[in-house]
Amino acid sequence: MSKEKDRLDTGSTTGAGAPAASDRNTLSVGADGPLLLHDVHFLEQMAHFNREKVPERQPHAKGAGAFGVFETTEDVSRYTKASLFKKGAKVDMLARFSTVAGEAGSPDTWRDVRGFSLKFYTDEGNYDLVGNNTPVFFVRDPMKFPHFIRSQKRLPDSGLRDNHMQWDFWTNNPESAHQVTYLMGDRGLPRTWRHMNGYGSHTYMWVNASGEKFWVKYHFHTQQGMEFFSNAEAATMSGQDADFHRRDLFDAIARGENPSWILSVQVMPYADAKQYRFNPFDLTKTWSHKDYPLIKVGKMTLNRNPENFFAQIEQAAFSPGNTVPGIGLSPDKMLLGRAFAYNDAQRNRIGTNFHQLPVNRPKVPVQTYMFDGHMAYEHSGNAPVYVPNSGGRPYADQTGAAEDGWESDGAMVRSAYTLHKDDDDFSQPGDLVRNVFDEAARTRLVETVSGALLAGVRSPVLERAFDYWKQVDADVGARIEKAVKAGKK
Repeated sequence: MSKEKDRLDTGSTTGAGAPAASDRNTLSVGADGPLLLHDVHFLEQMAHFNREKVPERQPHAKGAGAFGVFETTEDVSRYTKASLFKKGAKVDMLARFSTVAGEAGSPDTWRDVRGFSLKFYTDEGNYDLVGNNTPVFFVRDPMKFPHFIRSQKRLPDSGLRDNHMQWDFWTNNPESAHQVTYLMGDRGLPRTWRHMNGYGSHTYMWVNASGEKFWVKYHFHTQQGMEFFSNAEAATMSGQDADFHRRDLFDAIARGENPSWILSVQVMPYADAKQYRFNPFDLTKTWSHKDYPLIKVGKMTLNRNPENFFAQIEQAAFSPGNTVPGIGLSPDKMLLGRAFAYNDAQRNRIGTNFHQLPVNRPKVPVQTYMFDGHMAYEHSGNAPVYVPNSGGRPYADQTGAAEDGWESDGAMVRSAYTLHKDDDDFSQPGDLVRNVFDEAARTRLVETVSGALLAGVRSPVLERAFDYWKQVDADVGARIEKAVKAGKK
């Protein structure tokens, strides 16, 4: 037994019992390159995580949504050839909003990040933009994602959510500071889904008709104005109506008060990424609006409620891997991990052929070489099921450089991103606290954080939390420590 314990104390293993390579970094080509399919440990961890709970989503279980339209009002053809972003284009769409950590029956007004998932039914196939109501996220490597979600869920013994566990994860991962600052600030408690912004969060690629490439970030600004709950209001509403946000959206659209958002993008020239002062693909960072100003694209309006919640919302499946010509992915490791994980999660949650369900089916003909499986409805008759074939059934056969690809050269490594000159974990959340929050917002932040720390966070995590906030902002950190110590007397 002692030998077995000694072996396990040296690190984790795969499900087959072999030593695991890393639980912190995925395998990539160079520190900044694409992820590799033969990172078996990552694929095993993510595929198992996708099947960890059935059948509700894991995470983003509690949510709702509505249908609408997106209209491109500006000419952005110099940046992308995507048909949905041609001036005058109008496409049908679906939006789903959600909390991250809570289960399907949890109150939707709990303090949390809100999912902001969009599906555009374009004439080139479905385009999914899967983001949040904040422009950043807690971690930047997908290997950490299952660990992060579990830290926000429930203890294995009591089955209760636990502040100590949350702060243990956050303070052990200082890259989380930017998102935690958003979460503990006003944006952690939007008054309604209609009164919050949405962001693609990741960096994506746009490609124009000439083949020029650009890096982009998406910003959806609410036209209803930003409004928030106080801690007391949210706590009261959680007890009064666990479905308040779901009810508000449905009732507003039923009244004809159709919510809308203006889409703008930040565009970075392709070559800028290598020398930008911090890594532009780091999901914990935002780009300076002075460096890359917002460019207006169009307007999203939600104007139709679902007729059947289960069929049209619960069975809705989103994945950032669903792109269309003129839009691609980027070296953002979290984005690359999600491009696999999200569709794989849907195969587990709602079945192998989830893409055939009406809410997920594109409005253009589908010619796929995916066959059979559970609940197959669409089929290709007796046409050849293999490639290449002599039966006249077409197939894709592009060769050469990928239109939406990027160059990468390096050894296969398990590594954090290469640091740019201004890369660190605390400057941007510090700027948020000092330059975006006003004094009233800083006071609310101190109250919220100190209240969370007083709710069961113990040594040594408590001391790490004080240091974490002092690195975000010395004054705010000192005020949090003072409030917690006063509260413990």
